Amino acid sequence: MTEATNIKTDSPAAWLLAARPKTLSGAAVPVMIGVALAYVDSRHGGGSFSWIAALLCLLFAFIMQIDANFINDYFDYTAGADDASTRLGPRRACAQGWVKLESMKRAIISTTAVACLVGLPLVWFGGLEMILIGLLCVVFCFLYTTHLSYIGLGDLLVIVFFGIVPVCITYYVQLHTCTWQVFVASIACGLVIDGLLLVNNFRDRDVDRAVGKMTLVVRIGSEASQWVYLGVGVVACVLGLVFWLNGHLLAFLLPLAYLVFHVFTFLKIRRINKGKALNACLGETARNIFIYGVAVVAGLLLS
Repeated sequence: MTEATNIKTDSPAAWLLAARPKTLSGAAVPVMIGVALAYVDSRHGGGSFSWIAALLCLLFAFIMQIDANFINDYFDYTAGADDASTRLGPRRACAQGWVKLESMKRAIISTTAVACLVGLPLVWFGGLEMILIGLLCVVFCFLYTTHLSYIGLGDLLVIVFFGIVPVCITYYVQLHTCTWQVFVASIACGLVIDGLLLVNNFRDRDVDRAVGKMTLVVRIGSEASQWVYLGVGVVACVLGLVFWLNGHLLAFLLPLAYLVFHVFTFLKIRRINKGKALNACLGETARNIFIYGVAVVAGLLLS
């Protein structure tokens, strides 16, 4: 019996698959790093720290990630970029008929609204500018799938909205400032998480090319893309020198364990090169991202 025949339309199981819980590590890690940076600096006289604000940042990130997954599921299917017969990645809810299109539209509206409601109290902690940040997150959540990913800007958006924005804003909400060290750390985080998009687009490069989705991988080719995948991990760890310069040696050293796993995944990508077998590399990359996040947080707290 296939996976599709086991899933009832619009059932809780269908919605769980549509939410893609495995992607939540990409939402959690930047907030974890931002919280750890703010907590450590607050303990050294940088200001007060609020666990409520930290929790709100994490919940907002989680809900926006689920919202992004719903948007991606719906619009890629309606644009013809998510054909169940040609798809190499994990099955998608709309393409498989697990979730009706009308149901997905309502879910997108609902999750967007819930994300805004969860994020609104952050105005109390971070000021009215939090409204603008929230609106930008929502707008670019839609623009990524509907337009920007088709012109090769997906990787830039990942660095901005999975690195710079969540790390810096999580820090800003706590201490009402953002140092250059935090900014550099946010870029490193964004680069690490971009590995997930790179391996995803590397797997889908032939299908994307056929439907006119000009991702970075499609534009630069498979060989260069593999080296870019390796490069984002290496550069992220080099940027981690900022932790050492700021007195947190362990926050630089511990993530080197992530780099070891990242290199092994890179070698696996080169060996497999094509097909559904690359899904294993997608899972490994998600694991590596989580290892990076835990390593940075542990390094900051232990230092």
